[in-house]
Amino acid sequence: MLDAHTRSGGTAPASPRATATELAAAVPAGAAAAAVRLGFAARCVRVLLSPWARFSLLVALLVGAGAAVLLFQPQRLLAHGWPPQLGGVAAALIFAVAYGVITVAFVPRPLLNLAAGALFGSELGIAAAIGGSVIGAGIAFGLGRFLGQDALRPLLRGKFLNTVDGQFSRHGFRSMLAVRLFPGVPFWAANYCAAVSKMGWLPFLLATALGSLPNTAAYVVAGARASTPTSPVFLIAMAAIAIPGLAGAVVAWRKRHHLRG
Repeated sequence: MLDAHTRSGGTAPASPRATATELAAAVPAGAAAAAVRLGFAARCVRVLLSPWARFSLLVALLVGAGAAVLLFQPQRLLAHGWPPQLGGVAAALIFAVAYGVITVAFVPRPLLNLAAGALFGSELGIAAAIGGSVIGAGIAFGLGRFLGQDALRPLLRGKFLNTVDGQFSRHGFRSMLAVRLFPGVPFWAANYCAAVSKMGWLPFLLATALGSLPNTAAYVVAGARASTPTSPVFLIAMAAIAIPGLAGAVVAWRKRHHLRG
């Protein structure tokens, strides 16, 4: 009877075996599509987190920060536009944070040190400037370590680069302390060179605080006593700025052949 009904144009019910086959064919198709989407997302994540993609982001951030400094000149705000009602320890903390952020964008630290002395005096100004130096160095070190180290370390070829990297990696504290005490090394350059090396965080920050103290204190005291340029304190501070710079220039001149080699 069923065969006759089917032959006459009726609809035969689907068998359980056919239904199971269709479902089995449909499930892998959906899973395959999901796997394709996940694979594409994973490839995008790998590309975005690749060493050169992160290094490109670092370069873009630094270029943008430098352009912002040239356009808005935040160092002038700290030096001349600081609200007079802000004073004391809380104001010094705010100044230190702002100091650290804008030093990442290559703002010269001597200008900020002079401003710290003019705004807060010698003692509080030195504390604010050293705190800002450590904050700025820490930010730059973190950016360089996460965004630039993996891309740049394979490029460390040549005797000079390998020597610098080896000194920073094996003797981090004393090497960074010497760099901070030497007046001819730019602050930002030392930060990013240390970040590319294998130097640890604690030696880097501690050496930055101790090594930056003499030069920073001299600038801060000069800024605090700028209204009395003939005072002995101001003259001593200026001598403390000039003598290390002259000594560094002489040492660099005498060692120029070794640096070229």
